[in-house]
Amino acid sequence: MPYINSTLSVKLTDEKREAIKARLGEIIAEIPGKSEQWLMVGFKEEHCLYFRGEKKDKAAFVEVKIFGTADRKYKESITAKICDLLEEELSIPKDNIYIIFDEVKDWGWNGSMF
Repeated sequence: MPYINSTLSVKLTDEKREAIKARLGEIIAEIPGKSEQWLMVGFKEEHCLYFRGEKKDKAAFVEVKIFGTADRKYKESITAKICDLLEEELSIPKDNIYIIFDEVKDWGWNGSMF
């Protein structure tokens, strides 16, 4: 039940959106018990992002929400891979990317709670 939401200062083509979504599906599998099968991905594009007091042409804020908890080593690996992905696919410098992790205790789906 992971969810990865990316707020981006850039606009995505359909091809880039699909490529990033597919790679995020691979990346989330770093966490034991998580897979693309249950992954939800969202994109907020062309969002105005300021960092260090300056408007950034290329920046990203990524939220990774997971049901339960994960060891820090998995979060570190995912952080590195998401930064690599956004730099490779969208030319967003790694130092203009923030990633947060939210470990969710209660998660509902299909009319009930997990």
